[in-house]
Parts: sequence; C-alpha cells; structure tokens
Amino acid sequence: MALRECSEGLVAKELVKEFNGRVVVAGVSLQVKPGRVFALVGPNGAGKTTTLRMLVGIYRPTLGHVLVCGRDLYRDSSARKLVAYLPENAGVYPRLTGYEHLKFYLGLYHGHVTDNDLARAASISGLGRDLHRRAGEYSRGMRRRLILAAVLALDTPVVVLDEPTSGLDVYSAVAIRDMIRKATSKGKAILMTSHNMLEVERTADYIAFIADGRIVDEGTPRELVERYEASDLEEAFVKAIRHKQSITSGNR
Repeated sequence: MALRECSEGLVAKELVKEFNGRVVVAGVSLQVKPGRVFALVGPNGAGKTTTLRMLVGIYRPTLGHVLVCGRDLYRDSSARKLVAYLPENAGVYPRLTGYEHLKFYLGLYHGHVTDNDLARAASISGLGRDLHRRAGEYSRGMRRRLILAAVLALDTPVVVLDEPTSGLDVYSAVAIRDMIRKATSKGKAILMTSHNMLEVERTADYIAFIADGRIVDEGTPRELVERYEASDLEEAFVKAIRHKQSITSGNR
C-alpha cells in the first residue's frame, strides 16, 4: 500500500489486555496520523510495551480493536503487512555484515530483495562503508541505526518503535531521531515510546501520558507544558502522573 493511500494511520479503540485475570491495559484509545510522530510516555509497568504489542499483532486484545490504514489488524490478515515493529532489545547477528543484515530483514518481509531495495535501506542507515563490516564490530548506536534502517526500508505506512534510543550516546540518539523525522516527512505514521523527555519533546508531534494501563492526558508538547504550567515536558509528565495518583488514592 502506498503511503498516500493510508489516510487513517494507526488507530486503537478501547484496548484492554488481561493476564491471568489482572488488567494490564485498561481501555487505551489513540490515533497515530500519517506524517506524525506519536509518543507514548509512562513509568515502568504503565502498560506501554503491552499496548505496543497489541498494536502490532503480538498480543491479541482482551477487548477493543486495532485498525491499520482502516483495516482491522485481527480480522484482516493483510493488515499485518502494513505495520513494522522494532522491539527495544532487537539484536544483530555478529558475524553478518551490515549489508547482509539489511538483505536478510528485507527478504523476510518481501521475499525477494532488489538492488534498489538494498540501496535505499543502506542510504537510510547512513552507515556508508561500515555496512561492509561485521555487525559484531559495530557500536551500540551503529547497531541500532542498522536495525532501524531495515525497519524503515520495509516501506510500511505505520512503524512502531519501542525505546528506539535506549542506552545510546547523544550522537547516536540524534542520528536515530533524524532517521525518524525523515521517515515521517515521507508520510509514515510513527508510534514510539521513550523515557527520555528531552528526546520526546524534540521528536514527537503528539504525546500521550500513560499510567496504570490508562491514558492520563494527551496533547502536543506545548499544550501539555502549558496545561500543567510546567517549565518543560518532564515537569508536566510528573505533575500529570501525580494528579492521576492523587485521584486514584482519593477514590479508595
């Protein structure tokens, strides 16, 4: 599907996920529009990764629906091909070169990889001649750029990234952020999670705060900062979570 044909992007409607009777995600709704970066931000255990896994088809929701470009992810098998996912701990094969990685990942998705496909993925990575080296010789940042390039080169309208810059140095994080912004400039809808508030503030067009499996608040970075009369997004996040916790405690 061409990017221009996916006007709806990614939509979640009242997602609920239970594990052994315990509710982990409790009615999450969101929309990631084409050409936008949507950041899902929350403390550890808030339900971020579980939500992401429902949005890409790994966990089937207990209740709710996921729509990718208007297609139901769990009823229309073709919808799975419209979303690409990069887990936080995605690794590389040390003995394969960068080019071999790109060819392998693209081949898993497309079946056949053309020279143009490989050249486009190489260009996205920005790794140049380092693609001829074995990935085992790469820095953590280079490995992340390699895997992200493979995901972005799949050319899916929707991309889901779990902590794409986790543990990276500033230079590598900036490179990853640039790759993400270039992808949205071409019309991709990107959903990401991150614990780095400065990065979220610089990268995301729209943000949702999540705690205890529920969306606490959402808006643009500026809207959230102004709403909580905060000096920055980090302060707005803390105030939003504390407000949610105070309401929850008051209702007990």
